[in-house]
Amino acid sequence: MNLIMTAQSSALSRRAFLQSSSLTAASLLAPRNLFSQTAPDAVAQMRADGTAAKITIVPARRNVSVLIGSGGNIAVLTGKDGKLLVDSGFSTSKPQIAAALASLAPEPPTHLIDTHWHFDHTDGNLWMHQAGAAIIAHENTRKRLSTTQTIAAFHATFPPSPAAALPTSVFSQKDSLAANGETVAMVHYDPAHTDSDISVRFENADVFHTGDTWFNGAYPFIDYTSGGSIDGMIRATKRNLDQTAPGTIIIPGHGPVGDKMLLAESYSMLTAIRERVAALKQQGKPIEAVLAEKPTASFDARWGNGLVNGEGFTRLVYQGV
Repeated sequence: MNLIMTAQSSALSRRAFLQSSSLTAASLLAPRNLFSQTAPDAVAQMRADGTAAKITIVPARRNVSVLIGSGGNIAVLTGKDGKLLVDSGFSTSKPQIAAALASLAPEPPTHLIDTHWHFDHTDGNLWMHQAGAAIIAHENTRKRLSTTQTIAAFHATFPPSPAAALPTSVFSQKDSLAANGETVAMVHYDPAHTDSDISVRFENADVFHTGDTWFNGAYPFIDYTSGGSIDGMIRATKRNLDQTAPGTIIIPGHGPVGDKMLLAESYSMLTAIRERVAALKQQGKPIEAVLAEKPTASFDARWGNGLVNGEGFTRLVYQGV
């Protein structure tokens, strides 16, 4: 079975991208059970799922491409300085990811940037570091990867990562590096999806990776245990909009590569549902009564088919308003 597919796209409007790649938002989202395991073997199950991952290569712009299919979306900058990657997917997808990387360019990985600590974005850190990549991340990513973490919403516990999988360079607010003719700028968000989120901008190519502050085409998961909140997600989405232009290619943490128009639609969805849920909670209604009102009903057909459905997203919003 061919585990690598390439999607050619000359324009990244919603219609042009989806038609040219024959991929839908739902097909590119993380597996539904990514954070939904309630048994102690959550990590083992996710790794098992990664063994069958199909990797799709999406050219972005210039020498930036995106690998979609194993955990979070992986950005790749190629060139004579070696490959720079953003996020590492599941460790069990190493054969597919390595094959995809080799098909892009012969140089080895030299840098890996983690957008945040979550397992679906960092599980491949160890093998990428062993292949030669120095790991860069926000200081909270290293702190969380260094210790046992629990995602309370799904009763999932994640053990500390091996020392060789931890970031070797960390920053608090911003950092940048030059590689392969690019300036790669990293900026920390205020707590949003987690307290460790960063954006990564390829300045010359005008390609912007949001990490999990954007789930394109789906309700986002918000990790309150790690400092996230609905208000933080809305602020992060607004910041993403302010820092991108109509022509910017925007890589979400999950879902198809998109643009500012699609990001703006996510912002409208987030703010509308927050307003609805907050109004119901302010009336003194408990969560079950709010769920009965179905505040996400008008959005569910489009946004409710990913990792988090309408009920789950209502619970996440209710928790933070």
